Amino acid sequence: MTPGQQNTGPGGRAKLVRVTHAAEIALQDGEAVATIVPDRGAIVTRFDVAGRRVLYLDRETLADRTKNVRGGIPVLFPSPGKLAGDAWQRAGASGAMTQHGFARSVAWRIAETAASSAVLVLESNDETRRQYPWDFTFVMTFALHGATLRLEQRIENRAREPMPFGVGFHPYFFVRDADKPRTHVATAATRAFDNVTKRETAVTGAIELARPEVDLHLLDHGSTASTLTTPDGRVELVGSPEYTHWVVWTLAGRDFVCVEPWTCPGNALNTGERLITLAPSEHRTLWLEITAAPT
Repeated sequence: MTPGQQNTGPGGRAKLVRVTHAAEIALQDGEAVATIVPDRGAIVTRFDVAGRRVLYLDRETLADRTKNVRGGIPVLFPSPGKLAGDAWQRAGASGAMTQHGFARSVAWRIAETAASSAVLVLESNDETRRQYPWDFTFVMTFALHGATLRLEQRIENRAREPMPFGVGFHPYFFVRDADKPRTHVATAATRAFDNVTKRETAVTGAIELARPEVDLHLLDHGSTASTLTTPDGRVELVGSPEYTHWVVWTLAGRDFVCVEPWTCPGNALNTGERLITLAPSEHRTLWLEITAAPT
């Protein structure tokens, strides 16, 4: 396929457009549109509803394969967060892995597309085994249902030994820097680990987002849901029961606020805290829904 070529395919399939060095899958359902880039970690790079921009994206990082994409919805697997010393030991195995795991950095295979949905697959290979020795299949289904984007994950252990892992998402929601004082993240948390100061802190009232950097790991969020309320509208997030660890991150001068649902804290491949473990041939299906709603 040459640059700029489009393929709508039979039966109203999603558009597949070659842009720079990556193929973008374009989905649409009514007034909602979304794009996915399989070659950059199956990242959702755009989600708009009725002309409202829901996601932030730094397109320069998307085009530069030496950088992690800053923006969109990166997929975090098999280890959300940072490992101590970028290394891990678990279940008699060990390895090295950079922050948030490898899923966001490798190409995913396109298995199926339709007008409002797509299925992408990541399977273990020599590159993943160098960091994480288990064989697995990770199937991601992206589906637009009106103003809701559903991300469904089916993870199967194809190894002969039990497979521990965590999974998460790192959505960059578009929030103008000037609007951060009027932006609110819903949480019942009373405690958080402040990853800037490296110590535990109390959460009292609204999280102050207009600081040089906010990087809070909510220790007692107590829910698998949250809402980001901005002057432009709300973004509602709800996940399956595994999504118990939530992170809020933003930087001054940047037009984003990240509200990140993870299944476990960072460094869980070392500590074991809230890891999911699958027996050989076992699979688990998880999901996250992101809905753009008016204020």
